[in-house]
Amino acid sequence: MTTPPDDPTRPDMAPGDEAPPGTEGAGDDICPACGGSGRKDDGECPVCAGRGTVVEGVGGA
Repeated sequence: MTTPPDDPTRPDMAPGDEAPPGTEGAGDDICPACGGSGRKDDGECPVCAGRGTVVEGVGGA
């Protein structure tokens, strides 16, 4: 699940996040789009919103 970048109901989530920060069973991972720099194409990475990390589910079900 990803959240649109301008979703006012989830301001704490970046577009590349699968879950809100602090969700049980999820954790930070390096952003696959910017490699953890938070920058892409001379600007803020649109996937991680400049954080360099995305929240992803951990493990499998």
